[in-house]
Amino acid sequence: MNNRTLKIVTVFGARPQFIKAAVVSRALSQYPDIQEVIVHTGQHFDNNMSQLFFEEMQLPKPTYHFDIHGLPHGALTGRMMEKIEEVLLREKPDWVLVYGDTDSTLAGALAAKKLHIRVAHVEAGLRSFNEAMPEEINRILTDRVSDLLFCPSEIAVNQLRNEGCLSNGAKVVMSGDVMKDAARQFAPLMRKPTAPLPDRYILCTFHRTDNIDNPQTLKLLLYALEQTCNTLPVVCPLHPHTRKSMESIDYPIERSPIQFIEPVGYLEMLYLLDHCTLVMTDSGGLQKEAYYMRKYCVTLRNETEWTELVGCGYNHVIGKEPANILQTVQNLIDVPPVFPITLYGDGHAADIIAETLRQT
Repeated sequence: MNNRTLKIVTVFGARPQFIKAAVVSRALSQYPDIQEVIVHTGQHFDNNMSQLFFEEMQLPKPTYHFDIHGLPHGALTGRMMEKIEEVLLREKPDWVLVYGDTDSTLAGALAAKKLHIRVAHVEAGLRSFNEAMPEEINRILTDRVSDLLFCPSEIAVNQLRNEGCLSNGAKVVMSGDVMKDAARQFAPLMRKPTAPLPDRYILCTFHRTDNIDNPQTLKLLLYALEQTCNTLPVVCPLHPHTRKSMESIDYPIERSPIQFIEPVGYLEMLYLLDHCTLVMTDSGGLQKEAYYMRKYCVTLRNETEWTELVGCGYNHVIGKEPANILQTVQNLIDVPPVFPITLYGDGHAADIIAETLRQT
């Protein structure tokens, strides 16, 4: 690296990205010759899903905040690209840094590539092999246009090699997972939510489009969770989009046996993970966070990007059929939390990412 300042524009817009960016931004700030410009697309607009994460994780205030949300995928991505392009023309960065698999990720990568600005993708190489999921399309396309691909696992590295992503001169780095950095750094700061909690409970989240947009699927999943409450209480921080879908089918949220609570910040989520008996989720990020907090996970999907967790027996992908959900819960609630295998690096992925950006 020469003596000039390296300028990086970081683009994000959703809760998991705030957590990832917090640890990477901290690592970038250790270098006086790196300037980071943060762009928040506004994809997550609920205070507990956005602003709270900035405050409790000490994430630098965004230089640009677009407040773009609530649109169909195509319109959302297009609007974001338009605004990101304006920023890139003004800032003229050396790198655009994107995270994960959201519409914000793809918009940032495409806007940068069309302006011949180098793209770095954190959490590259993941595949669920279900192209019906918008996230799968976003991650495939982002990987294809990225110049620097930071992978959380060797499986992700091999996937990019198999797809020929190195043929265009891209550099693939096995950095490890920045979410492991976050769990290591922030676990000592975990905070108990204000909602009363049972002594033993299952922590549950669900927000994926294919789980909440189809009324019949949503009803089936809610029935399964209600039946699970007969085994152990279910505590569910309620995503705003999930709440809206439940209200559309007139589900009695306040009278449900499921204990729905307001969305929580990352420090409160760490507390819920640390004190729960089991995790049930359709979230990609929470599957890993469960592993980092030594809790078994029941994944309410038909596939997962985190195949290592399944192979090691930490994660059980069981779909949405109530009988499968109930049986898996019964099988896991009293299994001792034995997690001898170390996955996803050593908890210093952000340092590897910052140094690689600086040297590349």
